[in-house]
Amino acid sequence: MIELKITVPAVEEGQYTIQISSGQLAGLWDRIKADYPKSTRFVVTDQNLVDAGHLDTLSGGRDIPCYVIDPPGEVSKTIETAIHIVEAMEKAYLGRDSVIVALGGGTVGDIAGFAAAMFKRGIPVVQVPTTTLAQADSAVGGKTGVDSSLSKNAFGAFWHPAAVYIDVDTLKTLDDREFRSGLVESVKHAMIADAEYFDYLESNLDAILAREPEVLKTIAHKNCQTKGHVVQIDPNEKNMRRILNYGHTVGHAVESASNYTLLHGESIAVGIVAAGLIEIELGIGDQARLDRALALLNKLGMPTQIPAKIEEQQLIDLIKRDKKAVDQWPKFVLINQIGQVHQVDGQWAVSVERSVVEKVLKQLY
Repeated sequence: MIELKITVPAVEEGQYTIQISSGQLAGLWDRIKADYPKSTRFVVTDQNLVDAGHLDTLSGGRDIPCYVIDPPGEVSKTIETAIHIVEAMEKAYLGRDSVIVALGGGTVGDIAGFAAAMFKRGIPVVQVPTTTLAQADSAVGGKTGVDSSLSKNAFGAFWHPAAVYIDVDTLKTLDDREFRSGLVESVKHAMIADAEYFDYLESNLDAILAREPEVLKTIAHKNCQTKGHVVQIDPNEKNMRRILNYGHTVGHAVESASNYTLLHGESIAVGIVAAGLIEIELGIGDQARLDRALALLNKLGMPTQIPAKIEEQQLIDLIKRDKKAVDQWPKFVLINQIGQVHQVDGQWAVSVERSVVEKVLKQLY
């Protein structure tokens, strides 16, 4: 069992625990009951987790109160789904003494966390991530939200988890595309914060793709260390936490423009390549560094170009709507070298002219 503690000033309790293991999902329901003896537990999950048997493993075969998101995935990441969860809890006569248990991938965690932030002005949420994406990134840090009809995560709140329980055995049932896509967030963490971790990913990719438990625990630990460190310093994304958006500005636009036919990690892979090309244009990057990133993304089977059906102007419009945009244009996170983010005047996200971004987008077709 690997255990990390995240101290976040924005959290009333001040600290939460991340536990990483293989096999802890069975028995976790009783563990959460012991941690919250006076609370009613309510699970939010999706149909994929039900079909994979993870809800049954969590519950120990018991009938437990839950809301099952169906259909699974980004298509259900809407304000309507969050409302349905809140109303399901109301119909069950639940109150502020409740705790939501989010069992699933990044989409489930985002929706459940947002519902927890809204319900009765806020109740605890325990994150139980079951995908490479969620175990690497979205379960840690307290970003929650749902999409609007125009852009990703337009509705949201910072709502830090009360605890995070990572069981890498849940990755055994994840389909290959989802598994590989989620690993892009691991690549991102290595590129922004840890050159040795990037080397590790390059050297151990075969073992990772074989889903060897010890290797999966190692990358979960590395990812949580990286994200936890950043979140402790900047829990509400005033400056340093923006480094976690590396590749996401273009990536989110690609994801939305694809109408979510591209998975999150697939879209961020394109965004990472875009960031590398911007770095070259600005003279802070080089082709050799970009080639290393491309080689790793290609081995993961990720797209590294924008699908031809997506129009450049649509991407520009989505970038202008980015939730981080000021005066209809966001700043970009870039790196000087693998493991080191580029700063200007102490800022971790920097200005990039629209003409540079447009030039790079053209190179990605």
